[in-house]
Amino acid sequence: MSVKWEKPEEPAAERISLAGWLRAALRGLTLGALVFGGLLILLLVRMMERPFYGLHRPVTPHITQFVCRNAFRILQMPHRAHGARMAEKGAVVANHASWLDIFTLNSRKRVYFVSKAEVAGWPGIGWLARATGTVFIRRDPKDAKLQQQVFEERLLAGHKLLFFPEGTSTDGLQVLPFKSTLFQAFFHDHLRHEMHIQPVTVIYRAPEGEDPRFYGWWGDMDFGTHLLKTLAARRQGSVEVIYHDPVRVDDFPNRKSLAAHVEQVVRSGMPPERQGLSGPK
Repeated sequence: MSVKWEKPEEPAAERISLAGWLRAALRGLTLGALVFGGLLILLLVRMMERPFYGLHRPVTPHITQFVCRNAFRILQMPHRAHGARMAEKGAVVANHASWLDIFTLNSRKRVYFVSKAEVAGWPGIGWLARATGTVFIRRDPKDAKLQQQVFEERLLAGHKLLFFPEGTSTDGLQVLPFKSTLFQAFFHDHLRHEMHIQPVTVIYRAPEGEDPRFYGWWGDMDFGTHLLKTLAARRQGSVEVIYHDPVRVDDFPNRKSLAAHVEQVVRSGMPPERQGLSGPK
């Protein structure tokens, strides 16, 4: 049997002070101008980039990185990274704790997220996801062949696809068992001898004196409320990203052994008290 994560209750909402509202307004307006201004520039550049380069994106990912790096400056939230970013063709897998992961993982490495299809329709986030080259997937067996073709095209074009094998976001205090389903795509003959997988650990540390789950966003938590809390914080915590050594797909006999290995590596990068749940998938 799989180990099941019992989702905890949301942290109690705290009253935002007048100063907090002012901080939220200032940061929110600045962040909005950065994100949507960057999106407009990205779309204009992509219109010129696409006819010449097709799937390849030599320019627009730099715009995405610029926006994401400066988002942390606006939030006044330290962002640290360790380890080398993978140069080989392949994918990146990471633990998933927050909507902030979009900024966290885009700011240091050129990646393209793999996301559930529903995200494409979300206001704001959906527009950003489509513009930055996110691959949307549906959990429908009828779409499996088409999705495999999309994966192959993007990976062989040199895109670093990033996905979250936990299948859900958490409170940031543990790593859930990795689901192995998406790893099967890397074992097709066209890919398995070409591809590498890089495990990445993302660690959020709450502001001093706050609930350690401060940046976690899970279950049915409201995005707007969580965003407002983050913008209003008097002092911020920090985020740390650890890039582990990539592994070759063809060093593993099947998707389950590969998933189990990268899960263990991602978990090993967490502080000891956050080693989290593990078990057969």
